This record gives sequence, structure tokens and C-alpha cells, in this order.
Amino acid sequence: MVGEARDPSGDTGPLDGVTVLDASRVLVGPFCTMQLGDLGADVIKIERPGVGDQTRTWVPPAFGEGEHAQSAYYTSVNRNKRSVVLNLASEEGRDVFRDLAREADIVVENFRVGKTAEWGLDYPDLVEENPGLIYCGISGYGEWGPDRDAPAYDIVMQAKGGLMSITGVEDGPPVRIGVALADIGAGMYATQAILAALLERELGDGTGQKVDVSLLDGQAAWMSYMAANYFASGDPPGRMGSKHPNIAPYQAYETRDDYVVVGCSADSFWPRLCDALDRADLLADERFEVNEKRVNNRDALDAELEAEFGAMTTEEAVETLTSHDVPASHVRDMAELFDDPQIEARDMRLEIDHPEVGTVEVPGSPMKFSRTPVTVRRHPPMLGEHTEDVLREYGYAEDDLADLAAADVIPEPVED
Repeated sequence: MVGEARDPSGDTGPLDGVTVLDASRVLVGPFCTMQLGDLGADVIKIERPGVGDQTRTWVPPAFGEGEHAQSAYYTSVNRNKRSVVLNLASEEGRDVFRDLAREADIVVENFRVGKTAEWGLDYPDLVEENPGLIYCGISGYGEWGPDRDAPAYDIVMQAKGGLMSITGVEDGPPVRIGVALADIGAGMYATQAILAALLERELGDGTGQKVDVSLLDGQAAWMSYMAANYFASGDPPGRMGSKHPNIAPYQAYETRDDYVVVGCSADSFWPRLCDALDRADLLADERFEVNEKRVNNRDALDAELEAEFGAMTTEEAVETLTSHDVPASHVRDMAELFDDPQIEARDMRLEIDHPEVGTVEVPGSPMKFSRTPVTVRRHPPMLGEHTEDVLREYGYAEDDLADLAAADVIPEPVED
């Protein structure tokens, strides 16, 4: 397969024919490999004996009840995968992993830095028998540098990565972004890097390479214009609530009953906003005539707009602004978001049939293709659901499976 041109079938995605050996767990790695699975890859998820991926136990909430309940967290990032239970703490288990890696296009892992090398499962160990292998290691701080061995959790990475310094209200406490953006951001960078390496392999001589992605690097990169603002001014930006350091008005304003979010991201919106509020005097005020002046006179501007919106309900404010083509919205919760006809039209709310709990719902894929669409082909797998099937595909006979089970490498085979 390595180095050969792909010919996707059109119903399984652009990565049809690509095999991913997924030794990751929790969020950052599984989010990456779910995207690869959505794109058509065959993702083989390696899990520990017993509990498997830690997020299987992160309940409530869950789909279903009792012993068959499926963690909502786990379900959210593990569709389009096959689960294989494999004890990597044993040499026999590592031998099985090497057999699978010999045929894989991609390996993804997020163990502590150095752990796969200790096991003899790092890129230099596996590439000897699979020169086309693309090996992605995801960690908190990357594979070199003074902090490479430090533990990493999303809230710590949001703090260390600068995100919490700019999130929250002015003079208020730091606030964690409501989803684990350090993990998700690194998972997106990992997917992007893997796809680039895959393309380079296919266009080149078929040789793979190692990809190193860290949560801290991802956070630093995501600081983007906030970092550039600091580099240009020398002043680290602070917390501003929903305000934007470079644009005004661009924030949430309190109304009589809630908030309205206003986004005047271009000078062309300013006259429309003034017209919507019937405030010709604001349009004539030279302190506000262009964005730079509005930013420099933000306090005066906010005082005027806070009074206007404070006299309205949120519904009145949104209707008034949108009728004048000013970007605006109320702050929607999850129920409102996923009841949106636009979300439905874009297949962003998916129902997946699960053999034990019935229907589970998850967000869809934002990647849309005209010829090779993403697909949901598999439910989030139960622990070890595909262990025997996958190993049989890789040439393991019934006696081999029995020996591995006897050595506690895999679970006991299920009797038919």
C-alpha cells in the first residue's frame, strides 16, 4: 500500500484504504483519530485490559443504564473505530502491537514521553520493518526541552499556554474555556500534520516520518493575534470579558433580560448599527467614525451602547440589529445550538445505532466533500469488541488467540 496512489470508493471517505493504529486515550489522541476515521481510515483502537480508555468510566452522563451504559464523553470522540484489548505491559502484547504496526500506515500515541521507547515501540523501533510508517506522538510539552517529562492536563495547559490570562472578565478570576481546547487544538494539529505527512509520502518515495505535536505548542500557536499584539506593543493582553482588543463594538451587551452579542468587525457595519438604534448622533461623533477611534474611545462608546441595549430585551435587540444587517445573536445553549435548522441541514447532529444502548447522538463532522464525503460507519466500540476479528485479519489462528488469552495479553475469546 505504501507509496501507491489511492482510489477512494466515494462512500467511505478520502482516506479509504488507510490503516491507523491508535494507541491513544482520553481526548487529544482519540479526537485526532476520530477525524481520520471520519475521513475513511480503518482505525484500530488499542485499549488496556479491564477498563480500557479512561473516559469509558467518566460518567454521568451516559447513554443507557447499568452495566451497558456508555459514557457520553467516550462516545463523543470514538466513532468509526474498532476496539482491540491488548496488554502492552507484556512482551507478548508488544509483539502483537509490532505485528499490527508492520501493516499500518499511521500510528498515533499519547503516552508519557519516552514510554514507547522503553517498550521498544517508538518510531525508530517500528520503522525498521515499515519504512512508510507515519508515527505521531502527542504529548504535553513535546519530545525535547526542559519540561518534556512534566505531566499535562488541559486546565494546566490552558493556564501555561496563556489562554486563561485572556479569558474571563476584567479584574476577575481566570476562567477555563468550557471545552478542553488545549487537547482539541493539539488533536487538530496532529490530524493536520498526519495528513501532510501522508500526502508527502504518497507524492514522494513512499517513506514515512515521525510527527511530534505538543499541547503547549498548540496553545502558543493559537494565541495568534493576541501574541502578535504583545510582540508589537510589549504589553501582555489581559482579560476583557467578551470584548475584542482590536475591534469595537465587538462584545456582549447586557439587555433587560439577558445579553446580546454584537460583532461590528468592519467599519461598514457602524452606520447600520447607528441606524438600527436611531442614533444619528453617534454616527456623527468623530470619536467613533472609524474602528481605531472606537477602540481608543471604547469606554465612551460602551457607555452609550450599554444604555441603549439595557433598555431592550434580547429578542428586541437581536431583531433590530439583524434587520439592519448588523451581525448579532443571543447566547445559545447546547439545546438551542443542536435544534438549529442550519445545524440539521449540515448534518452536524448525528444519530448512531449502538448495539447495547440503542441510539446515541454526537456532533457531526464539519468536513464536507463533494466526491468523497465523510461517513459514520461504526458505533463507538465496546471495550475489546473487535479484538478477535482484527487479530484474525492479521493472521492469528485460534490457537494463537487462546495462547494470548492464557498469557493475559487479550481477553478470553468469546464463545460462539
